[in-house]
Amino acid sequence: MLLSAARSILLVVDVQERLLPAMADAAGVVANTSTLLKAAQRLGVPVVVSEQYPRGLGHTMVPLRDLAGAGAVVEKTEFSCTVNPELRARLAGSGRDQVVICGIEAHVCVLQTALGLLPLDLVPVVVADATSSRREASRELALTRMGRAGVEVVTTEMVLFEWLERAATPEFKELSALIR
Repeated sequence: MLLSAARSILLVVDVQERLLPAMADAAGVVANTSTLLKAAQRLGVPVVVSEQYPRGLGHTMVPLRDLAGAGAVVEKTEFSCTVNPELRARLAGSGRDQVVICGIEAHVCVLQTALGLLPLDLVPVVVADATSSRREASRELALTRMGRAGVEVVTTEMVLFEWLERAATPEFKELSALIR
């Protein structure tokens, strides 16, 4: 299955001020999530951002929060975004069936969200290089488990080029510069 910008919604899971510094390759997560957000904005892909208990873990990192836009952030205390009524409604009611997921932690909130989307007839697609855990082994095991369960596992570049569909467009020129 190829990704389509017209069928996708981008979900950024819990990339927060007090949680992110403990993650493996935190800088990579921010850089690749930023790229995904810029592409989503340019291609008209809706964005939803979850924040796990922001009073304790802080808010979404400033550059990402700014790129996501007003009204994108939803607070939660549940691990899976699909258990939170507002997040579930935004994802299931978006009119889009591909949920492109990035964020932290891969083996907790990302995993539970991705698996929770399957019974909703939504296609979860986890962006491996924009997803992390405190320990790389936890991330790797989570990605393996999700893949075995039927979750698509991709990279940021795969998402960009599948959303773009073709070269020789102004969008291609602008967005391909993000990954050089």
